[in-house]
Amino acid sequence: MSKPKASKDSLRAEKLRAFDRLLTIMDELRENCPWDQKQTFRSLRHLTIEETYELSDSILEDDPEEIKKELGDIMLHMIFYARIASETKTFHIGDVLNGVAEKLINRHPHIYGDVEVQDEQEVKRNWEKIKLKENGNKSVLGGVPKSLPALVKAMRIQEKARGVGFDWDNKDQVWGKVLEEMNEFLEASRAADQAAMQHEFGDLLFSLINYSRFININPEEALELTNKKFIKRFQSLEEAIKKDGENISELSLEEMDVYWEAAKQKGIISDE
Repeated sequence: MSKPKASKDSLRAEKLRAFDRLLTIMDELRENCPWDQKQTFRSLRHLTIEETYELSDSILEDDPEEIKKELGDIMLHMIFYARIASETKTFHIGDVLNGVAEKLINRHPHIYGDVEVQDEQEVKRNWEKIKLKENGNKSVLGGVPKSLPALVKAMRIQEKARGVGFDWDNKDQVWGKVLEEMNEFLEASRAADQAAMQHEFGDLLFSLINYSRFININPEEALELTNKKFIKRFQSLEEAIKKDGENISELSLEEMDVYWEAAKQKGIISDE
């Protein structure tokens, strides 16, 4: 006989008990574990960044079990930061949760107020306008973190500019800009002007990232998928060379290319 499904209320109670359990464990570790006692915001920072990238990997691998595990690790870090702050009475986890709850309510006036929206793009535009007003930023781009990787930062800059209506009308206009930047880069390349090449190459990348928005492709994810594909094929190449008793560093580019094409075909077949 199958087990009856838990009611909505009992499931909520289960979630709250799990959260309370983690809070209790964090308190016990902070009070009794020598390693946990020594941690600070700064000492945890690089670990949190690492955990975030591990979550990103599990998402790209479409691995629900790993996603669950990595979410747990990140949740632990959030609890840890709040616990450290509570020791100096700066803030506690309740302040954190209430703060984000209030922010969500304020930034969704179409749900918690009387504002009407037509689509998700209007929701995004309202979000950026409300955020700008909340933070008191002098610039729409003021909220873009300085330490973001350049590719991700370019995406956020473009999204925020679009949020206030500063954007191209259609993808053909953006592609025209891509071609324009490509030609400018080629001109700088022909002139062997290194400084100009760097400048124009940056413009070219920025315009390509812009175009990706118009065709609903996440450039960071697309590049990472290509990275993973290259790694897979190169490692297959290495294995084949080793199996043939060869040393990769002693092969010519032409010889390696034969192995590369074989690895490429193998990858296509396995991907299917």
